[in-house]
Amino acid sequence: MWNMLWPILIVVASNTVYNISAKSTPVNINSFASLSVTYLMAMICSLAMYFFTAEQKDLLLELSKANWTTYALGVAVVGLEFGFLCVYRAGWKISTASLFASIALACVLLIVGLLLYKETLSIRQMLGMAVCALGLFLIAK
Repeated sequence: MWNMLWPILIVVASNTVYNISAKSTPVNINSFASLSVTYLMAMICSLAMYFFTAEQKDLLLELSKANWTTYALGVAVVGLEFGFLCVYRAGWKISTASLFASIALACVLLIVGLLLYKETLSIRQMLGMAVCALGLFLIAK
């Protein structure tokens, strides 16, 4: 049970800090300057955790194992961060922005799972997507 719970707790705690930080980022700083500092901190933390957790401390060997997904994830993360900075600067409330984005993402990922990964889409999931669409409509009003 704990093996299933602790990663979700990390996601929820980190996402909470993430949204508070994104909403509190000063509006007078260029978004990409702010993100540069963010990613410098992320790189420092990632390198420290690599050397703390890796059995073999050969960073170049590990980096040689990277494929297109590593680079795509980097681009996606920058888009995600920039998008949320813009969302909050546009005036979205912290209580609804992440909820709206998460619901929309869940619906998109159901379709991605169906089309790219040949997952099945149940009647219950389709009904859930309809409820989510209604929820998005109500949140946007």
